[in-house]
Amino acid sequence: MAFFQAIQTLLIMWWIYALLAALFAALTTIFAKAGLKNINSDLATAIRTIVILIMVWGIAYFRGETKNIQHIPKNDLLFLVISGLAAGASWLFYFKALQIGRASQVAPIDKSSLALVIILSVLFLGEPLTWKVAAGALLIIGGTIVLIL
Repeated sequence: MAFFQAIQTLLIMWWIYALLAALFAALTTIFAKAGLKNINSDLATAIRTIVILIMVWGIAYFRGETKNIQHIPKNDLLFLVISGLAAGASWLFYFKALQIGRASQVAPIDKSSLALVIILSVLFLGEPLTWKVAAGALLIIGGTIVLIL
């Protein structure tokens, strides 16, 4: 019985983490827009990145997760570096758009990346495309279009 409860807990945990990610992403947009009034968007991104860098490395260090860093496979490291470069570019463009646009329009366009993730995950990761996933992607794209018009 304990085994099944552990499995059930794990199945629920990803929902909790995903909802927390959405909450903090929303707060990121609101606080960033408020902080971009008198500062260049590139400098704002740099400041935010330093805060993230310190916070995440601190967590990894205090949890003891950095002791095996030299054993990370080169292929994994390459993809993580490329992912970091893509994230950096995303943040720079996002902050620039947020600085000159309305948060209520910029954020939905940024979140339309969800539909792109679905398409790219099917093409490059071989993930299945079910009718529900396809319908969800189309609804995301449609909702984005409605919000920006």
